[in-house]
Amino acid sequence: MSSDGWCGSVVLVLGSATGGTGGHVASLARGLLASGCRVLVCGPSATDAHYGFSASGVDFAPVEIPADPGPQDSGAIRALRRAVAGREAEVIHAHGLRAAFVAAIARTGVPLVVTWHNAVLAKGLKGQAGALLERIVARSAALTLGASEDLVERAAALGARNARLGPVAAPEMAPPRRSRAAVRAEFRLRGATPLILSVGRLHPQKHYDLLVDAAARWRELDPAPVVAVAGSGPSYMPLAQQASRLHAPFHLLGHRTDVADLLLGADLAVITSDWEARQLFAQEVLHAGVPLITTAVGGLPGLVGDAAVLIPPGDLEALDEAVRRMLADPRMRADYAARGPRQAATWPGEADVVADVRSAYAQVAAVHR
Repeated sequence: MSSDGWCGSVVLVLGSATGGTGGHVASLARGLLASGCRVLVCGPSATDAHYGFSASGVDFAPVEIPADPGPQDSGAIRALRRAVAGREAEVIHAHGLRAAFVAAIARTGVPLVVTWHNAVLAKGLKGQAGALLERIVARSAALTLGASEDLVERAAALGARNARLGPVAAPEMAPPRRSRAAVRAEFRLRGATPLILSVGRLHPQKHYDLLVDAAARWRELDPAPVVAVAGSGPSYMPLAQQASRLHAPFHLLGHRTDVADLLLGADLAVITSDWEARQLFAQEVLHAGVPLITTAVGGLPGLVGDAAVLIPPGDLEALDEAVRRMLADPRMRADYAARGPRQAATWPGEADVVADVRSAYAQVAAVHR
């Protein structure tokens, strides 16, 4: 059988995921099922509720993989073994280091493919534990796919036998359901008041505290822009308190399912992360034709090309200057708005990604046989 025609049995494993990783697994599961593959997804019950694996006809087995390693991993390992037993799976494809670690320790006898979606950014003891996890995962996988080139290099340096870039497509976004005027009315925006948008988990990695500091500075502009961040996470209270203390025009919107609407209402999108691989929001922004300012970290420069303004991470002055320049220059905003969809057209689509992993599975399964 040719690699392009592989229609075997695969187990997709994921941990606690509500962002791009989970969306990627959901896209893969649907595409593989439509291609005639037998697909089982293993992950926390909450991921089935969030991504609708069972509802879309994909087999799902609950495997509660906690966010941090610990004694509770033993339960996840047993649950994964039970789920895989008797399925005659040809490949296990784990997404993220936590899911990959559980799959590696489970030792099911099925060849393991791992996609690295994130880097270990923690320091101290937690960082050391993360580095050990990376090493175990790198050496356990028959094939390692990295969502960005730096992840591929990291895996190879830690002993991965076969590591390469693995394309991750942004799921197609539904069209907006509201008008631009209706979205702007939600934020009580008048006239030409700019709306600056960011979307992502409220986590220190995203460095949204930098965006709050900048929003406080932008109060002196006329009109002063309003900044909105959609997402939930552990940084919610510290960010809310910071915005209140600085009287910053900064809105925390919580988890939203209407990102397409928010992008239609936005004049500018900003990413302040310390690291990203192939961030979902960056892809959504460029697809939507919204001007983007982003930190030059991880896989973002390669993803956006010349279709976004790149700034150093953690640099308040650079962020402040880039936003002021963009807001003051309508022609510049129009130029970057046009560049976005052109760059997005060069990215692999969901069908391309499914074809790529089917080819990878065929090769891994053939070597195992």
